[in-house]
Amino acid sequence: MDFIEYFKVPKAAKIIDVGGGDSFLVDHLLALGYEDITVLDISEVAIDKAKERLGNLAKKVKWIIADIANFKSSQKYDVWHDRAAFHFLTEKKEIQNYIDATKQGITIEGILIIGTFSEDGPKKCSRIDITNYSQDSLNNLMKDSFKNVKSIYVDHKTPFNTVQNFVFSGFKKI
Repeated sequence: MDFIEYFKVPKAAKIIDVGGGDSFLVDHLLALGYEDITVLDISEVAIDKAKERLGNLAKKVKWIIADIANFKSSQKYDVWHDRAAFHFLTEKKEIQNYIDATKQGITIEGILIIGTFSEDGPKKCSRIDITNYSQDSLNNLMKDSFKNVKSIYVDHKTPFNTVQNFVFSGFKKI
């Protein structure tokens, strides 16, 4: 939400939350009056949990069950938000497909907000291998189509009392 506020995203912006599943970002966006929200996740179970939690508000959201490694958007978004889906892509082809999807799926001057495990973060998540990133490595991947506007590192304390370091970057499409 800090990045959404930082970029002064208008309420009518088309927003996609990639890997959003059962995340609470959609709840916060709806509460703030955002009107065009899409949530994409590979897990139908996670999406169903979010729908159940939201009740009638779920009808205001577009829901997509898809693997982001192969996703091709038929729509252009003003904001592409991804907290912790991108780092699950470990194959070069998957990573390139994702980058291509952002290039195709984000409007000119649109915003890409991406959060991944940093180089100091864990090497696995839920026993699944991940790819770790730094601000510089994310910038290098995105530099052909996006300009980095803001990056921060965040220590996230888990329910298991461990700390996971993330890098969050906000880009503008050029």
